[in-house]
Amino acid sequence: MKRREFVIKSSLITTSILAPMSLSSCTSSFSENRVGIQLYSVRDEMNKNPKETLKNIASYGYKYIEGYEGDLGLFWGMSNVEYKNYLDSLGLTMIASHCGDTNNLVSFNEKCQQASEIGVEYLICPWAECERSVDGFKSIAKTFNECGEIAKKHNMKFSYHNHDYSFKKIDGVFLQDILMNETQKDLVEYEMDIYWVYAAGEDPKEWFDKHPGRFTYCHVKDYISLQNGNFESCTLGKGIIDFPSILSHGKTRGLTTLIVEQEAYTGTSQLESAKDNFLYMSSIDI
Repeated sequence: MKRREFVIKSSLITTSILAPMSLSSCTSSFSENRVGIQLYSVRDEMNKNPKETLKNIASYGYKYIEGYEGDLGLFWGMSNVEYKNYLDSLGLTMIASHCGDTNNLVSFNEKCQQASEIGVEYLICPWAECERSVDGFKSIAKTFNECGEIAKKHNMKFSYHNHDYSFKKIDGVFLQDILMNETQKDLVEYEMDIYWVYAAGEDPKEWFDKHPGRFTYCHVKDYISLQNGNFESCTLGKGIIDFPSILSHGKTRGLTTLIVEQEAYTGTSQLESAKDNFLYMSSIDI
């Protein structure tokens, strides 16, 4: 994914909080939070050996996973039931998954049917396939409502995961506002990727306040500045985002599920970062 140059609003820059990486520092509040990992964080390992990678994820302490649709599909070359049985054996639960081609409602219906059979709660659109315009986002909002209707038929929920583009104004309005105002609350929920909200120069807390009860999931992904105005994700606690404050505030506005995600790695492996990210989440007071 291309990285965009930008200047972060000075009011968003906070002191980096590096929590002690030790399970002995776990706070009592951690067990009250539903913390999972987006498997894209360990995509190279998943492509090499999905079962061994999932086994490692479970060994780090994760109980929940959010999937994504790769070359091997939502269930990594297994049937939906085989996949669930393997996850059960590891003590893991697939609570949600990103899925592709949500504009194809026939395909989306089939994916909902398969996912609902094994107890998946959400299918999530990870990218808006539409023109970056007011009309384009009104059109995709209509499709999202239709996806929400399909998901509801299968006793599931539909959600949309943002990048930075929807938190920028076109013709004086935020594209994200168009999506949220044009979709029905009982059909479409939202997964806030906090990293991308920062990348757009916006304050996540203000958006939780602006649309209470709509951002039920979030991606917990830290932000680090690079040279020439570029930026990248990094291991939690090594960037500039004040997650304890943001997540605590989000929970007062309907946030229920915290999904760790990391896309870039410097001086560490994907698996090492996954482990460190869990330790960070287990050490902060939220």
